[in-house]
Amino acid sequence: MTDCCRVFEVNRSSYYAWRQRQGEINLKREALKVVLVKYHKASRGSAGARTLSEDLRGAGHQVGRYMARSLMKEAGIASRQRRPHKYKSSGVESLVAEHELEREFYVADINKVWCADITYIQLGKRWLYFSVVLDLFARRVVGWSYSLVADATLASESLRMAVELRGRPKGVLFHSDQGCQVHQP
Repeated sequence: MTDCCRVFEVNRSSYYAWRQRQGEINLKREALKVVLVKYHKASRGSAGARTLSEDLRGAGHQVGRYMARSLMKEAGIASRQRRPHKYKSSGVESLVAEHELEREFYVADINKVWCADITYIQLGKRWLYFSVVLDLFARRVVGWSYSLVADATLASESLRMAVELRGRPKGVLFHSDQGCQVHQP
């Protein structure tokens, strides 16, 4: 053993101290690991060493990011980031209409300008698409719909609801992004 310690430039006392510790279980470290795993699960697996070390420090533990990284490795957990959702393109591009709103978002009267948009919500392994129509004067939702498919029917249903709820107003300027989310990379 003396030769190995000399070759690796390690003190013999350090080697024997390390060897003696191998059978011991550090209860504080194990308890800290349990708390770290709890915070990691609460973040749905997205928290990394920096975030977890901040969470643990907030809970009163003295943990740096390198210690958190070591604990993560020991616990067999890793940070997983969700990928941004990509719309499936129908392959058909919409006709580009003139941009008449010209970023004039302050409207003087009700039922003069309506805006629409579509967003998505993850439900388990599927996506729920949500379409909404807003009256720019009132800044209120005047129509909405949801579907498991992001298509023209989804947007049409929300517009149909707005028209019916607002008593079929005439001369409303309807502004939307014309489905540009389909073409995002």
